[in-house]
Amino acid sequence: MSQGTKKVGSTGRFGPRYGVSVRRRVGAVEKKQRQKYECPSCSKVNVKRVSTGIFKCNSCDYQFASGAYYPTKEE
Repeated sequence: MSQGTKKVGSTGRFGPRYGVSVRRRVGAVEKKQRQKYECPSCSKVNVKRVSTGIFKCNSCDYQFASGAYYPTKEE
């Protein structure tokens, strides 16, 4: 997948299509879904999204289901 430019990030693949507000919204969600999160099992910041709603800790191999794009805090 192409990286895009510094200014538009991963949404550079859309070019001028879809409008700026939609591209900004998509960019914010993609940036949030690709970052690492804290593992509920070992508390290390090493959880990445495997596919839609499935997350896996690369440290302890703990796999769990949560939100579609990023893990949700359930209390």
